[in-house]
Amino acid sequence: MCDQHDSNGSGSDSMRPGRRQVLMAGAGLAVAPMLASAVSGDLAQARAASAGPVVGMGPYPAHAYAAATASSGLAPMQIQRRALQPEDVLIDVLYCGICHSDIHTARDEWNAVMPTAYPSVPGHEIVGRVAAVGSAVTKFKVGDIGGIGCIVNSCLECHNCQTDREQNCEKGASFTYNTPDTISGGHTYGGYSDKIVVPQHFVIRIPPGADLAATAPLLCAGVTTFSPMQHWKLARGQRVGVIGLGGLGHIAVKLAVARKAEVTIFTTTPGKLADAQRLGAKEAVLWDDAAAMKRLAGHFDLLISTVPQAYPMQPFANLLKLDATLVNVGAMDALQGISGLGLVFGRYSVAGSLIGGIAETQEVIDYCTARGIKADIEIVRPDQINMAYDRVVNKDVRYRFVIDMASLKQA
Repeated sequence: MCDQHDSNGSGSDSMRPGRRQVLMAGAGLAVAPMLASAVSGDLAQARAASAGPVVGMGPYPAHAYAAATASSGLAPMQIQRRALQPEDVLIDVLYCGICHSDIHTARDEWNAVMPTAYPSVPGHEIVGRVAAVGSAVTKFKVGDIGGIGCIVNSCLECHNCQTDREQNCEKGASFTYNTPDTISGGHTYGGYSDKIVVPQHFVIRIPPGADLAATAPLLCAGVTTFSPMQHWKLARGQRVGVIGLGGLGHIAVKLAVARKAEVTIFTTTPGKLADAQRLGAKEAVLWDDAAAMKRLAGHFDLLISTVPQAYPMQPFANLLKLDATLVNVGAMDALQGISGLGLVFGRYSVAGSLIGGIAETQEVIDYCTARGIKADIEIVRPDQINMAYDRVVNKDVRYRFVIDMASLKQA
């Protein structure tokens, strides 16, 4: 879908090793002094540091919330995390965001393209405290704060992995949940759990002072919307439209505004029009506003579609300038209603983008922390996950649920 993705907008891979070394070796340290007084971040960091030591190198029993079937909802379940291998890091999970992908997976709604393996433990927006490290780990020490996004393993040897695109691993990446677990066997379990074990390469440094709960969604929603802005080189003064104002869309607005772009939001929800402007959008438009859609024809340099289901895209493609691009980052099923005639005469592109690699995920975390960009969140307990799922489907969240997974230890 995005095999030619270059996360910094450069056409040359020759610059990549230096960039990777900088990002992965110490990104985030430069912003630490200005963020050290962030109250919510400090409180969360203190809470993280208060947990007791882990004894032994595993395996580790873990408490999780899992779906047994497509219709069962999520309920408590005991799982086991593997013993630490030399490169592994054990994370005590503090917070995990709820992504719409979690709902699609738990309810087997992507069965045609990505059938769900049950039991399913979703969650790929994970922030926690390092509780133990393998013998070869150099990136983290016990007590550090780390994040885990959508990828927990890849070959690290193919061209795509070597150019920081582990999500496009030629041998198949292991995603944080619902993919074959190439280390332990079975399938991967995600962050709706009090513990997770991941190789150090796939753990992101969370800068000191960050608001841990509000940073968690950036590990998926942040990099998913940051990556196309990087690849298609969204610049100051350009016009970008964000289709859908939800968990991804509200972060896309914040990121585009930070780049000094002119942002327009497209939403089906009248109650979100004022929110869009509060977030920094210049304009907010309802999908069924025919006059506005006509007025905006040929207007945009970039459109980012964050909507999690397929919908007729041609009315939005009509809004693109010559040679501009509509990027789908939301819907995983067949796209609807793109006119071949429109493509020919408009000479625009319809493209896709899948999350981002590890270096780019570190980049967006540091970028957002340095600028005070974080998700608008509502914190829920693990026993409220099913309620939160229904509210997400009904568009009743502003704008990301984050689960307080540490409360599992208190139950």
